[in-house]
Amino acid sequence: QDLFDIAGTRTTAGSATRLDAPLATHDAGMVARLTQAGMVTIGKTNLSEFAFSGLGINPTFTTPALLATDGEEHVPGGSSSGAARAVAQGVACIAIGTDTAGSVRIPAAFSGVIGFRASRHRYDASGVFPLAASLDTLGPLCRSVRDAYALDVILCGEETSSSTVSRLIVDPEILNAADISVRDNSASLLSRLAASGVVVEYRHLPALYEALNWIAHHGWPGAIEAFQLHASLLASPAATAMDPLIRRRLLASGTIDPAVLTTFLRLRPIWQQALAEELNGAILVTPTVAHTAPRLAPLQADAEAFAFANSATLRLTMPGSLLDMPGLAVPSGTTANGLYTSLLFSSPNGEDRSLLSAACAVAHLLAPSKGDGANSLSLNSKGK
Repeated sequence: QDLFDIAGTRTTAGSATRLDAPLATHDAGMVARLTQAGMVTIGKTNLSEFAFSGLGINPTFTTPALLATDGEEHVPGGSSSGAARAVAQGVACIAIGTDTAGSVRIPAAFSGVIGFRASRHRYDASGVFPLAASLDTLGPLCRSVRDAYALDVILCGEETSSSTVSRLIVDPEILNAADISVRDNSASLLSRLAASGVVVEYRHLPALYEALNWIAHHGWPGAIEAFQLHASLLASPAATAMDPLIRRRLLASGTIDPAVLTTFLRLRPIWQQALAEELNGAILVTPTVAHTAPRLAPLQADAEAFAFANSATLRLTMPGSLLDMPGLAVPSGTTANGLYTSLLFSSPNGEDRSLLSAACAVAHLLAPSKGDGANSLSLNSKGK
């Protein structure tokens, strides 16, 4: 994702305002570690401008749209749009991106690949263009959960962790509110897991709803940090070169009371503890996105439609970001017109390796991802 510095290249952050940015002098920390492990960088990938959208639209560098079987173009999801498309189309076996509110998990969901949001600070974020310091984290997009596990081993070393899935908890209200194709494919995958012996429990999770309702009532705290980061640019003549849809969203973010950010930072550990107690060792399961990838053309032409679709697309990934939960988006199936649906498996903060290990244990039951098994990183790794 073109937020990561690579020595000798420009980090554009997907923005026309950075076409003349100075060349990076060093590789980003995560890139350097992967290079040291023997991986080869073959290029940078497109994204929503400044990573500030869950839809992946970019008028400057063009949008890497999804093509449904009916010929209609659909959004790729964002912000890591190009990363997901590169993996899905077989250009690369893995891609790396940032995830502030869903930017790895959403494009992975729309492209039918695996997307892993790591807990904050798990991976080295030096040399990565920021969006919101209190919420930014990194993660891979790849073709199998074993590849995500293998990459985590490369970056963090071996760790002792459970390799079984004890319990899954699904909030039925959230699942039933999803579009029918998402709901049906989710139910099918959950049924396969239950038939294999995994305990799937359906019950209400108050802490999850508290996070959802807090965002709905107070706004997204990351938007405050994004506005503060780009305030000088927004006030300058150079702002006219920005994507109008992103510029509009950033300006609107400036109207959110900064006290919301302070309150969030105070409440986050309380929410984290409450949800961990409610899960009690189980893994939380929700749809990654409650709908399939929206059509592209209407969102390019209508700012209100863009804003509505962006909010709806980010809704189910935002709580995991708010609570800093590692989250693994896995394909759950396809629709009649060839679009993908996805389930999101999330664990309390810091339980990254346990989540990945558990997913590997049931990998044979998951819906196939786009290109699963081709050019697999895990074939040459000691990871599970």
